[in-house]
Amino acid sequence: MHFVEPSREVLAETLLAAGPGALTLCEGWRTQELAAHLYLREHNPRVGLGMVLKPWRKATDKAIAALAAESCTPEAFAALVEKFRAGPPKMSIFALKGFDHTANLIEFFVHTEDIRRATDRWAPRALDAGYSRALWTELVKRAAILYRSVDLGIVLVNPEGHRHVAKRAPVSVAIIGDPGELVMHANGRTGEALVSFEGQPDAVALLQTADVGL
Repeated sequence: MHFVEPSREVLAETLLAAGPGALTLCEGWRTQELAAHLYLREHNPRVGLGMVLKPWRKATDKAIAALAAESCTPEAFAALVEKFRAGPPKMSIFALKGFDHTANLIEFFVHTEDIRRATDRWAPRALDAGYSRALWTELVKRAAILYRSVDLGIVLVNPEGHRHVAKRAPVSVAIIGDPGELVMHANGRTGEALVSFEGQPDAVALLQTADVGL
């Protein structure tokens, strides 16, 4: 089952419910910057490359800031979100189902939670079992990259009993949680991820201060 399209809908509705000016977990970004990021990465290839290539990052940040500044009113913000909801152009690489799944499944989940969890009162969503499995599968593919800066071995464990060794080292920590929570932790939202740890106390303490994510 393809989960990206419904995830796009949920993210768009979450953005609209929050409105412009709402806090997110993305440092320095409110909802209008997040919406601008989501739209531009699919509609402007040069801006999209700047999100992964440092030499172009300043231009990308400038483009996001400019579009966000134009989208501060409720009407302009809603129009931007609707453009994002409509999906990528037909000639975009994001229009390819395989690439769309790889690039957007975790992206849309994390950014939805970036909005939801930026408030004082939130609760984890009850995710469809198939959706959770899809998140786990994508997380396993990229976990080594996301934990590359951690000076520990990392083992991811979900409630179904699946284990994945993301990184090997003499001292390891197991991170235990539902797939969505493991995705949040691996993508740097460590303080907002509902996970638990198993390992030596000093190793767990090191992990909790480590640089995780891209």
